[in-house]
Parts: sequence; C-alpha cells; structure tokens
Amino acid sequence: MQASPNPDDERDLRTMVVADHGVDPSPVPRHKAPTRQTAGMGLRDTLIWCGIPVLVILLLRVFVFGMYAIPSGSMENTIMPGDRVLTLSLAPKAVDLRRGDIVVFKDPANWLRNEQSNGVFGKDRLIKRLIGLPGDVVECAGEGSPVTINGVAVDESSYIREGVSPSSFPFRVEVTEGHVFVMGDNRSNSADSRYHQDDEENGLVPLEDVEGVALATYWPLQRIGVLDAHHDVFADVPGRQSVGL
Repeated sequence: MQASPNPDDERDLRTMVVADHGVDPSPVPRHKAPTRQTAGMGLRDTLIWCGIPVLVILLLRVFVFGMYAIPSGSMENTIMPGDRVLTLSLAPKAVDLRRGDIVVFKDPANWLRNEQSNGVFGKDRLIKRLIGLPGDVVECAGEGSPVTINGVAVDESSYIREGVSPSSFPFRVEVTEGHVFVMGDNRSNSADSRYHQDDEENGLVPLEDVEGVALATYWPLQRIGVLDAHHDVFADVPGRQSVGL
C-alpha cells in the first residue's frame, strides 16, 4: 500500500523548485510610512542647509567684505556721490597696502568735524587714495606742479579729476612709521592729509585705523565696476613698495 505524501515534504519540494528558478523564497519586506520623527528630521536638515549659506554670507560680510555708501565728491570721478562701494576688510598681516590703493579708514583726528556729508554715510569713516607709505617724503610745489614721492614726480592724470591740479598749494610731509598719507582724487574738494598737518597725527592716518581696501562699486547698476588702484603710477618711486598692518 502506497503511503500518502507528507504535506511537509511537498512544501519543502515546492520551496526548492521555486528557489531553483531564481526567486528568493524569503518573505517580501513591507515598507512602512515615515513616522513623525523622520519627517521632523527632514525639516531640520532643510533648515540647516538653508542656514549654512546665510551664515557664510554673514561671516563674509563681517570679516571679509565691507559695504559703504559714499555721499561726498572728494573721490570724483573715480567714485561719485551716491555710489556704494565694496571693500576687502583688512586683518592684521593678511593684506599689504600699496601706493594707489583706495582705502576706507576711521576718522583719525576729527577730520569730519561732525559733517557726515564729507565722509562715508552713517559712519565716522573716510575714503581716500593712499599716496605715501611709512618713510616716504611726499611734496608738491603748488598749482601746476606734480606730486613727488621720494624725489620722483608721479603722473596722476589717470585718476585725479580732469582739470584739477595735483595740489593748489605747496606742502611737504614726511610719513612716519605706522602711518600713511592719503589724498582724494578730486583734489579741489578733498580735505585730506594736506589739510590736517597741524592735528595730533600731523595729517597722517594710523595704519591701525585703515579698515579696508575698496575693490569695486556695486550700486547704482550703471556704475558697477572694478576700482583701479593704478599701482603702475608709482612703479618708479624708490623705497618700500608696500606695508603690512
């Protein structure tokens, strides 16, 4: 008498046949809907990734770049009243200053005399072009004569306002260590180092008061452009070529 087939043996046989045809006999995993905790993690990640770029921009704004509105005409026609300027903020020993750099600096000895229209809008800051480095002798014989640095005349026609003399009056300044000598590009409308030789800093700007080098104008749109330092103008001037902070 033939024994009846064992149900367990038949189940094992079917399993082997299915496995031989390349089908995984293991139970099919079930997908679960995201829990509230998973959804919360996604929102947190989104906030983090959105916040990082904002944080980077803020850090760059505070430690690397500065933005200033210029209300005065002392730097015409390089920088016009109403222009907004982007500067590279200076950290000690990070950037060297050279003749020709356009610098933003703290009012060293009450140059503004509480008149914001002559400075940088909303701050006790000024913007001028660096002409003399520590150790330089900067002088001019007056109307119609060029500025000389360490005995070498410099041709400033590439940046001073057209029709304006390098200086309408004579002066001679020896730049002391730790200071720089600055002038506006619009020499007829710039109360710069020439006019403050009787103040506590002898008209010079302490290096520690220099906050940034102007890189470009970014507003208004039709005035967007890079600001030229015209370093080539001073190529033949003897003496040191730069100074660190």
